[in-house]
Amino acid sequence: MKEKVVGYVRVSTEGQVREGYSLAYQVEEIERYCDESKLQLLHIYEDRGLSGATVDEDGLTMEREGLQELLADIEYHQVSQVIVLNTSRLWRSDMAKVLIQRELKKYNADVKAIEQPNYSIYTHEPNDFLVNGMLELLDQCQRLEIALKLSRGRKKKAEQGGYAGGGVMFGYTVQKGRKVLEVDTEKAIVVRRLFELRHFFKHWSLSQLAEQLNMEGHRTEKGKRFTKVQVKRILDRESFYRGIYTYGQIQANGQHPAII
Repeated sequence: MKEKVVGYVRVSTEGQVREGYSLAYQVEEIERYCDESKLQLLHIYEDRGLSGATVDEDGLTMEREGLQELLADIEYHQVSQVIVLNTSRLWRSDMAKVLIQRELKKYNADVKAIEQPNYSIYTHEPNDFLVNGMLELLDQCQRLEIALKLSRGRKKKAEQGGYAGGGVMFGYTVQKGRKVLEVDTEKAIVVRRLFELRHFFKHWSLSQLAEQLNMEGHRTEKGKRFTKVQVKRILDRESFYRGIYTYGQIQANGQHPAII
């Protein structure tokens, strides 16, 4: 049985295309390597025009949807390696490197860099221990800062089930300055349809649910096709769509109208 692997390609600037790191070139090299090494290449994930250094509060930039999908699929497909042209396609900063490696190590996956044949994420470097320690301290500090910044007014509003600010959930809209969530009629149809599909087709994977939504003509907030990542975000917030508001450790009956 062939070893299961996935590929990942990324370009952040037009300059990288000129330097020989175009997506097509990376794909060709990955496919050639897997063919010569007798590896079963399941899929090649890609990100266009995005930096390999950017990280967010949760550790990985949410804009890198290709990377997010890759990490979400690793456990399901029991992938042993992520094939890249070189490690700079996955990360360009120590912080991004350590955070991505943490996710891969959860499922005993490794990185195979074609241009760095001896590389392995399981070869420890002194700098990795330093960055890991710094990240743990930064995580603790960040949590304390967030707790301190949470004002009494916002806490009280959340305790009453009111919208306390932040990103607006798919299916809702908010008028500028009001902080009152209202149902987006068209998007609410998509939310109801997704939970309906999940109810009747419990054996379907996230990818199958996303594909069904796309086949029916539904689109994301930005007018794009649904991916398994976006489907998971909606399904993970079932309680919110049922009218329950959660803010930090606070949970209350929401002032927002339920969709399902």
